[in-house]
Amino acid sequence: MFSENLVQMRKFLSMTQEELAEKVGVTRQSIAKWEAGDSLPDLEKSKLLAEVLGVSLDELANHEPEDNLGLGLAPKGKYLFGMVTVGDKGQIVIPAKARKIFNISPGDSLVVLGDEDQGIALMKSDYFLNMANMVSKLPRDNG
Repeated sequence: MFSENLVQMRKFLSMTQEELAEKVGVTRQSIAKWEAGDSLPDLEKSKLLAEVLGVSLDELANHEPEDNLGLGLAPKGKYLFGMVTVGDKGQIVIPAKARKIFNISPGDSLVVLGDEDQGIALMKSDYFLNMANMVSKLPRDNG
């Protein structure tokens, strides 16, 4: 798990073992051993690896591709929560993990945004309205 995630994220960032080793303060051989699963870094080096790779330590150590529709580890702050089915009336169930991460509770209002090329996005309405209010107060360039 750890070794596969380490290799995947290093390659995703187009880094060589040598470049990663330099950022973490170890030898290229240490990175090679960690990627091969021959050894594991200590906790401090693991935390630094996660930081350099832009993922959480938990994800670096525990991510299973089966939990993510068979896909690899996503960069920190990016999520794939799984698939949902659209019901007869257009309703979907937001996955529990997404509700927890984004603090969505029953009764919350969401804004549905759309882009014909990129798809649909959901945003908490209070955040969207605050952002729209800020934009409306910006000075206009009339020239």
